[in-house]
Amino acid sequence: MKWLILPILLLTFAASVPAYAQPTPTETVKKTVDEVVRIVSDKELKKPQNEKKRRDSLKKAIGAIFDYTQMSERSMARHWRDLSPAQKKDFVGLFETLLENSYAGKIESYNQEKILYQKEIIDGQYAEVRSKVVTPKRDQYSLDYRLINEGGQWKVYDVVIEGVSLVSNYRTQFNRIITDQGYNELVKKLRTKSQEIKGA
Repeated sequence: MKWLILPILLLTFAASVPAYAQPTPTETVKKTVDEVVRIVSDKELKKPQNEKKRRDSLKKAIGAIFDYTQMSERSMARHWRDLSPAQKKDFVGLFETLLENSYAGKIESYNQEKILYQKEIIDGQYAEVRSKVVTPKRDQYSLDYRLINEGGQWKVYDVVIEGVSLVSNYRTQFNRIITDQGYNELVKKLRTKSQEIKGA
């Protein structure tokens, strides 16, 4: 259940930020979450005939905060350096599609979860935003966002829920498949999985 609502949390910022001021990591996360909540709460977008428009809007919102290249490289770990530039580009695209297809549907299960932002830690170009999620049934768990500043923008490269890292989870799976069956088999499995999710 926790991983089902993770996407909506990845992606509420009421205060305006001056144009000359770079948003803080927390403001960046909150702004994106607010946009996703707006999309899934829009009565017009909830209509069946607007499904494609809703999904496209969600993917755009997700993409605004995810750094897919960083996530891909960190998930591949030592195997990343073995890929050619063309393979890296293809893998990032495939990984992006997988995450989008995987999370777009799950985001729509949003059910008024509340997010309490607790702490922000900045260390050079890296930052971590720590938060707590409270469900309608008052269940609580931790959710931390790890970000990197690239070109003046904070982007999420990992999410840790109850101590479990999204990137580490993928890294373990990817390493096992590559070690046992090879990189091409990983690509095949990811492509198949992405299509299965998209058609679900």
